[in-house]
Amino acid sequence: MSEIRDHIYAHKQEMTDFLAELVAVPSVQGDAEEGAPFGKEPARALEIMLKKCEEFGFSVENIDNYAGSADINELAPELAVLTHLDVVPVGEGWTTDPFVLRHESGTDKLVGRGAIDDKGPAVAALFAARAVKELGIPLKKGIRLIFGTNEENGSADLAYYRKKRELPPMVFTPDGEYPVINAEKGMLRVYFSAPVPEGVNIEAGTVINAVPQECRISYLEARKDGPKMSFGTVNGVSAHASTPEKGENAITKFLASGAIPCRQIDELRKFFPHGEFNGRSCGLGFRDEISGDMTCVLSLLNTENGRLHGGIDIRFPLDRTKAEISDIICGRLREAGFDIDSCEGVEPHCTDENSDFVQTLLKVYEKVTGEKGHCIAIGGGTYVHEIEGGVAFGAEFPNEDGRMHCPDEFITAENLLKNAEIMAEAMAELCS
Repeated sequence: MSEIRDHIYAHKQEMTDFLAELVAVPSVQGDAEEGAPFGKEPARALEIMLKKCEEFGFSVENIDNYAGSADINELAPELAVLTHLDVVPVGEGWTTDPFVLRHESGTDKLVGRGAIDDKGPAVAALFAARAVKELGIPLKKGIRLIFGTNEENGSADLAYYRKKRELPPMVFTPDGEYPVINAEKGMLRVYFSAPVPEGVNIEAGTVINAVPQECRISYLEARKDGPKMSFGTVNGVSAHASTPEKGENAITKFLASGAIPCRQIDELRKFFPHGEFNGRSCGLGFRDEISGDMTCVLSLLNTENGRLHGGIDIRFPLDRTKAEISDIICGRLREAGFDIDSCEGVEPHCTDENSDFVQTLLKVYEKVTGEKGHCIAIGGGTYVHEIEGGVAFGAEFPNEDGRMHCPDEFITAENLLKNAEIMAEAMAELCS
């Protein structure tokens, strides 16, 4: 349907302008308040999106500012496209204001927090649905867009939505990469703590699902002329916790330096050698043929009120269980004198690659891109991780890195349009 492509490309400027409007909302999770369970800004982003959906003639519903939906027709929804409007904290290293969408000079890049995760894909889904509606493509099934506001901090938005509304039988999210992600590793997040000597101060990591790019330290150093406070900063390279090999962990780099003589630090150095990504030194290191090597990232380390607080992000293979992994890592930490403050996670997720749903999405991908479609497994948890039969479909293309969760996150204008075209074709194929 070349008419789909023509319709979407005719609205390129409108798409870019609306993405800029969404990026301008700093929708990082804030303090909960009445009518705003995840803070004012995520709620404001949802309000802006639902207003735009209404302008396009969709029937919208706001589920208590946890999530919202937009139906493009009056048929019972059998397909949902799930995106989120919240973003991770900014962090250091941006070259320009992260909440002002910038068209990078000499390139096709649209730079801003949320450009690829997940505001750009949300805009693409919206304009895809608009194209299907305005072109009058005959549909036998209903299509619903769902917009969440808490994906980056545990997906409590989706859990709440599912208590209030049923999901359609087919769900895809452009919260990953093409061609189709049908398998996702299990996830475990472990928070631990222990007392530390007086004078030891560490500040590293802002979110548990990102490799920390900076570790600030201070400590009392014993000298001949008496103890003196020493300060330092260890720099690394940020990356998503599911692909730690793409970054350099500032925390493990600090641990390896031996800068602070402290038993707790010594124990962590044994468990998390700098440059090790699979958790082998913690007693883990598992892999399987489908999802590959597991990852284990010490992503948070901060001191407060005389205690050292840490956080570990683990992504484990399809053939292991949450209970098995938690028993190993928590056991090792307890043996080393750490308290386990919390340990939560989800089991691996896998959708049959031979299902009609998945095969149709692969066919659409091949049709639009001219590239062979295939299923892939990842370590990152997408928005459909706990949705039976759900898959990730986009938004990043093979060999593309939009710097998700990193400084100068971007989507190219061309790929914003191409995502919309692919999603519109998928809507037509699945629901006609």
